[in-house]
Amino acid sequence: MEFDLGYLLQQLPALRAGLLLTVEASGIAILLSLALGLLGASLRVLRVPVLSQAVAFYVEFIRNTPLLVQLFFVFFGLPVIGVTLSLFWSGVLALVLWAGAFQVENIRGGLLAVSPGLREAARALGLGRAQYLLLVGLPLAVRIGLPAMLNTGVSLIKNSAYLSAIGVQEFSGVAFDRIASDFRAFEMLAVLLVGYLAVVLSLSAGVRLLEHRLQAPFRR
Repeated sequence: MEFDLGYLLQQLPALRAGLLLTVEASGIAILLSLALGLLGASLRVLRVPVLSQAVAFYVEFIRNTPLLVQLFFVFFGLPVIGVTLSLFWSGVLALVLWAGAFQVENIRGGLLAVSPGLREAARALGLGRAQYLLLVGLPLAVRIGLPAMLNTGVSLIKNSAYLSAIGVQEFSGVAFDRIASDFRAFEMLAVLLVGYLAVVLSLSAGVRLLEHRLQAPFRR
């Protein structure tokens, strides 16, 4: 089967809409998972009773179960307890919970990598543990853990393709529907590869720029 450029051009509006939905879902999930990671890492480092253990259990549970099963659990399980979400928000919630567990460990690793001397200096200045985290620990942890946080963000974008399994018409969902109806797999798979590559490279470039800005005060 030859590559049909004309067919691909006809499908571009639907594919563009799907790609925008993927970017929207991924962008929201990345931001919320970072917030979850910051909160969870802080609770673990502060060793808050009960909450610290709950975060540790959450991290182990999410990291050791498949994302697809988690997605189905959110979509089919939450309505059983009276929580009904749309297709889009069910997918976003599953992505947030999945990526948040990894971001907890990324940021916690950054916190543990902060020099003990800085903690002692903060203590000498009269800063409490919460003040140290907010003013010193977390800003440095984010800078240290940025490469790992980027990797998690990239994985989240690629894993957003799972949202098609519950009927979300994101990028891969639109392409798979066209493959099922028109049997033009080559064109659809080619545009999927190019589209995801463009989104991931854009995110990587943005994070590298941010990393360069954050490293500026430490360069001579």
